[in-house]
Amino acid sequence: MLVLLLLGQFMGLVDVFIVNVAMPSIGTQLHASGASLQLVVGGYTIAYAMLLITGARLGDLYGRRRMYLLGVVVFTLTSAGCAFAPNAVTLVVFRFAQGASAAVMVPQIMSVIQMRFQGAARAKALSAYGAVLSTGAVAGLVLGGVIVNADLFNAGWRPVFLVNLPIGLVLIALVPRLLPQDAPTGRRRLDLYGLALAVPAVFLMVLPAVLGRELDWPAWTFVCMAAGVALAAVFVRVERGIAARGGDPLLNLAVLRAPGMSIGMLTVVCVQLTYGGFLFVFTLHLQQGLGESALRAGLTYLPMSVAFGLAGFYWRKLPERIHHLLAPAGLAVSAVAYGLVAIGVQDGGSGGALMWIGTVLNGVGMGLSVSPLLTQSLVNVPMDKAVDASGLLTTIVQLGQVAGIAVYGSLYLTLVERTGDGVRDHVLGSAMSTSSVWILMVAALGVVPGLVLSGIVLRARRPAPAPLAVVPAPAAGTAD
Repeated sequence: MLVLLLLGQFMGLVDVFIVNVAMPSIGTQLHASGASLQLVVGGYTIAYAMLLITGARLGDLYGRRRMYLLGVVVFTLTSAGCAFAPNAVTLVVFRFAQGASAAVMVPQIMSVIQMRFQGAARAKALSAYGAVLSTGAVAGLVLGGVIVNADLFNAGWRPVFLVNLPIGLVLIALVPRLLPQDAPTGRRRLDLYGLALAVPAVFLMVLPAVLGRELDWPAWTFVCMAAGVALAAVFVRVERGIAARGGDPLLNLAVLRAPGMSIGMLTVVCVQLTYGGFLFVFTLHLQQGLGESALRAGLTYLPMSVAFGLAGFYWRKLPERIHHLLAPAGLAVSAVAYGLVAIGVQDGGSGGALMWIGTVLNGVGMGLSVSPLLTQSLVNVPMDKAVDASGLLTTIVQLGQVAGIAVYGSLYLTLVERTGDGVRDHVLGSAMSTSSVWILMVAALGVVPGLVLSGIVLRARRPAPAPLAVVPAPAAGTAD
């Protein structure tokens, strides 16, 4: 049962990263624009982020095994759709559908583990779950490079999606046999009003930001983004009204009152903006700027991913007295790392030792900041609000990556396009270097709220002072 659950988690996670190293190949074969590539990568994450909480509630309403199986079936079908997409528009549509199916599939995995495993078995299951999370990114980047480089059946990038089909078929065959049936609980209801407002609000803000660069920023792009902001304000008002009436809002914004939650979310945004943006532009630079193969580009990420995994796994072994400082310290290390990459690639060469040191340092910085940051953001949230807070934070993590792809991807592609047809290596290196500097600035900016959060965590950790003893005054007429 655990293997079946973790296979689904692995499949959903790998698809976030496996496409990164296939982007240049997709762009060449489908004549896809830079904006289309941003949507191929980011579309999956947008749909996943927006429907994740709804997917969890569907499992509560209709049964987790049923929703897990439904998610696997649709994920497998949409993977086939991606693989056989005849053009970029079709591929983007199937990527959105793939992300939506992942949002139905993935939330059921942790729920079933919590329900079906007890004691030492649960601890082992959670350790295995954590191992899949740590290795999924590495596997996605490396596997994508291997598959594209192998050019199986002369199909180029298409087997990147076909790899999901055998896994999906195995799950479809075995889940009904090995995963126990569970009765729906119906404790949480769907917030269709919130969903109907949140989805168009995000699309109105993200899509014009991605498409505007290629269309030379026509007036409608700014109108759409303004409408998205207005719709987001309406969403906040509606969600507060639902919560006030005792309903189940899509995002319970009342959890933001918990000490550290708001400032933690701001720090998370800085982390994910930089990480999502760096992965996108650095992959383009490796293959288009340095001319590396998809395999070599994927392997270039291996040291960074290993450093990320090790730092993220072992940070708890550091002295507890410094744990509250790890998030801002990790962001500071990442800022230095982006600076080293900027210096290494600015002349258009291979980046040399500085680039490699920078990528490894970035892995260390991300490992030191991400897990402690998520833990510290939630530490002061009341237990009865823990599910709402986790859902809100997870959504912000995913949307932060999308925003990074949109912002830094547009910046990099704009800098490249300004050079015209005669782009040379040193110009592409300059575009990567400039993008890295802007990524550095946001990472450095994130240190500030990170330090504020560390102060909140430190104050919460200190025991409250004992109350002063109050000596009652002597009664009137008595001796002292």
